[in-house]
Amino acid sequence: MSEGDHSCKLALVTGSTSGIGLGVARELAGSGYRIMLHGLLDAGAGADLAADFTREFAVDCGFSNADLSTLRGCTELVVATQEFGGSVDVLVNNAGIQYTSAAVDFPQARWDSLIAVNLNAPFYLSQQVLPAMLAVGWGRIINIASVHGLVASNKKAAYCAAKHGLVGLTKVLALESAKAGVTVNAICPGWVETPLIEPQIQAIAQAQGIDIERAKMALVGEKQPLPVATQPAAIGQLVVFLLSDAAATMTGIALPVDGGWTAQ
Repeated sequence: MSEGDHSCKLALVTGSTSGIGLGVARELAGSGYRIMLHGLLDAGAGADLAADFTREFAVDCGFSNADLSTLRGCTELVVATQEFGGSVDVLVNNAGIQYTSAAVDFPQARWDSLIAVNLNAPFYLSQQVLPAMLAVGWGRIINIASVHGLVASNKKAAYCAAKHGLVGLTKVLALESAKAGVTVNAICPGWVETPLIEPQIQAIAQAQGIDIERAKMALVGEKQPLPVATQPAAIGQLVVFLLSDAAATMTGIALPVDGGWTAQ
């Protein structure tokens, strides 16, 4: 397969009903990929979103709300995807959860659930879709890791452990697939402009008596020399590039998109 015949390819994007995942799914659909959406919506709302994609982008689109915290749920998602559109050509492991606490107080249940969704699920899903990719001699796995897969922050023990692990997993899968036409890469975003950061921005605005835009710059600029949050669509465009022929020899990378955060 090559960049030119991507219209027949099927992309599974986990956590794709909002935020980064939705931005990725929209860019892939806009490039002609058939899409399997996944997220926490109920079945009706998920079907509606899939129908919206089909109308807007003229591509086949399915939906699953499988629970990625278990191996059973990961298998359910892969089976549902295969029943919808056949073998997975592109897997974007984006789904993730967050919880913050000092390591000494970190609740075991929170640790277990965060590792399950953020690290175990990408492994299980990759393990299940790789055989078909290897068989046809083409496939792409993109792991949405984080700047926290490269550096650490206080009170993010589980998140940093999971994302560092995801970067390591990316490298191993890349090595194991290198001779078979399959590439595996990680994208490591810093601050991304999603609804998840809105409460933090509003809190800064209220505490400091400043407007929303200045509060956003204050939040982002605390870590990033370039105090601008990345747009979800930009992450999606980067994913599209990593699927292209131009990126055919890029594999095993952990690519920061972090406004200079990790350059310090």
